[in-house]
Amino acid sequence: MKILLIGATGLLGKAVKKELEDEHEIIEAALEDADINVDMTKLNQIREMFEKVGKVDAVISTAGDAPFVPLEELTPELNDVGIESKLKGQINLVLIGMEYVNDGGSFTLTTGILMDDPIPKGTSSAMANGAIAGFVKSAAIELPRRIRINNVSPNVFSEASKDHRDTFQGFEPVSIEKVALAFRKSVNGKQTGQTYKVY
Repeated sequence: MKILLIGATGLLGKAVKKELEDEHEIIEAALEDADINVDMTKLNQIREMFEKVGKVDAVISTAGDAPFVPLEELTPELNDVGIESKLKGQINLVLIGMEYVNDGGSFTLTTGILMDDPIPKGTSSAMANGAIAGFVKSAAIELPRRIRINNVSPNVFSEASKDHRDTFQGFEPVSIEKVALAFRKSVNGKQTGQTYKVY
């Protein structure tokens, strides 16, 4: 398959590429240092990316930012970071990318454990994750041409920085290789509308 991987240069993106590259052609997209540089908060850049890449069999997103701050410090402006990047950015990949995905192809988006198991400072991320999961479930019944859509919802990675792991008090981290397997399930499988929880 020809797979467009957005967020390819990040920790998760690299693991997903490693999991899939032996059997599929991976086109890397990221903010910088990738086959295609794209800021997915910019609609014109998403459109230009798909125009350059052309038809693909799968689109994977491991990208998207959201602020980690206490709720009392979460201003509308800060919250917009999560809305514009993790939420709208990933959803716009689907809305714009539908016509570029071949019949029977797939989208796989990234959410996260915080939509099910909240922590202090995680409200903005939880909001984006939950909205994406809802979008995936609903879009799955309407996508044309047998196109599938799923999302992967991981726990904190054991490979994440100590500071990031310390934010998730009492959580048992999961290996990034295990998370990457869920992307394999989504891309190589036949299910749609699913949230693959790797907790």
